[in-house]
Amino acid sequence: MSIVEPRGPHSGTATTRSGGSNRLIRVVVVDDHELLRAGTRQILEDAAGFTVVGEAADGDTALNAVAELRPDVVLVDIRLPTTNGIDLARQIIADYPDTTVLILSAYDDEHYVRAALAAGVAGYLLKTTPSDELVRSIRAACDGSNLFDHGLAGRGEKAEGAPDQYVPRLTSREQEVVRLVARGLSNKAIAHQLGISPRTVEGHLNHVFDKLGTTSRTELVHVALANSLFARDLPDADQRR
Repeated sequence: MSIVEPRGPHSGTATTRSGGSNRLIRVVVVDDHELLRAGTRQILEDAAGFTVVGEAADGDTALNAVAELRPDVVLVDIRLPTTNGIDLARQIIADYPDTTVLILSAYDDEHYVRAALAAGVAGYLLKTTPSDELVRSIRAACDGSNLFDHGLAGRGEKAEGAPDQYVPRLTSREQEVVRLVARGLSNKAIAHQLGISPRTVEGHLNHVFDKLGTTSRTELVHVALANSLFARDLPDADQRR
C-alpha cells in the first residue's frame, strides 16, 4: 500500500464558498497502472479541497488501505489483478457505508455500468473524463449525487455492428514522445533521447494535445493510457538501433 502525505498548496484545510474552513476530501485511488494512479493523484491534488491519502494496485491492498485510512472517497478501476472492481466496490460499500465509491474505468460497456450501480456505487466515470469534470463529479458524489459519465447517461444497448466511439490514433513518433512524457522527461530530454530538436518535440506534443483534446501533460498521459494509445513497453530509441 502506498500512503501519500498531504502536500502542496491545498494541504490541510479547504476553504468553503462561505469563507469557512472545511476538512479536505480524502481519496484512495485503486488502479493497477501506476501512471494512471499518479495522473489521477496529480489532477486531484492540483484542485482545491482534495488530498490523496493512499493508492492501491489490487483489491486486497485496497481493502487494507480503506480499513487503515478511512477515506471519504475511493476511486476504483474495473479490472484489477486479484478481483474485479465491482466486487471490490460492493465490499467497501458494505463494510464502510459512509465511504463514497466511484468507478473510474476505461470501459463504457453498459453491462459494467448496470452491475456497478447495482453494487451501490455513487457513479461511473470514464478515464477519458476531463480533469475539471472529474473534480466536479467527485465533489457532487460527496454531496449525495449519483453520477454517470455524460457519454453513458441514458445510453441503451449498442446496436449490433455499430462502430465503437472514435479514438484518435497516434503516429509512431507521437507514441514515442508520449511514452517519454509518461516517464517524466522534459522536452529537452525527449529531444536528446529521440535525436530530434526540442522544437520538433513541442510540435508533436501540440498535435497530440489537439488530437486528444487535452491541455496538460498529466491529462495527456492519463487519456493516452486509458485508451491504450501507446505501448508502455516500447524499447528506447537507442535500443532499436
